[in-house]
Amino acid sequence: MGVNPRPDARGRGHGTEAQRALVRYLFANTQGNRVQAGTELDNTAEQRALEKAGFTRDGMLRGYAFRAGRWRDCVLYSILRAEVDLDG
Repeated sequence: MGVNPRPDARGRGHGTEAQRALVRYLFANTQGNRVQAGTELDNTAEQRALEKAGFTRDGMLRGYAFRAGRWRDCVLYSILRAEVDLDG
């Protein structure tokens, strides 16, 4: 899953709410038990948004993605069905 709000919309909680809505939708409409998301290690804003949306940091994936001429580490997050209030 990925969220990339316009610069003027960042920091207002829109990404966090979009992630919450997507998680609720997926659990309400599939039999899946886990949704996961990853972000680059230096993207602290996205890490905060995922944590606010209820995701748990599972760990770091070293050398996971190649972007802008170098390998980058990724932080992996997940949320489980039992952790989500599907009515809210």
